[in-house]
Amino acid sequence: MERPITGGCLCGSIRFQSTSAPIATRACWCRDCQYLAAGNASINLIFNKNDLTITGTLQSYQSTADSGNTMQRSFCPHCGTPLFSESSGRSGLTVIRAGALDDPGLGRPQSFIWTDRAPTWGLIDQSLRNHPRQSPAIPSPVGQPPPITSS
Repeated sequence: MERPITGGCLCGSIRFQSTSAPIATRACWCRDCQYLAAGNASINLIFNKNDLTITGTLQSYQSTADSGNTMQRSFCPHCGTPLFSESSGRSGLTVIRAGALDDPGLGRPQSFIWTDRAPTWGLIDQSLRNHPRQSPAIPSPVGQPPPITSS
């Protein structure tokens, strides 16, 4: 990777930088992501948490996913921009919302997940890998336990 991947929230209170490329990029049609993306699929980039630097103070919301994993979703307390999520089943990984990237072009999905939850009008690129529910496991960073495959 030539230069760090950077981004932040709408008001600029939160900034982040990753020194590594994303492990995966995908569009998620789960019902929780539809709430976060104003009814559409959420476009998510998955990064090694250890390569991520965040400045500013985040607000968080915790909930339980269909898998039973605890999800922590972080956002800017000033402008409300959804920024990050972490799953208790995938320690060592952080999801960044593509809309928060300085270069949102980096968010091109490699696959779609939870396609069985998409509304009838939902757009799903059939030329990519599609999964009716969660995709196969994403490798954990070195030294971390294997991830659970559900979100």
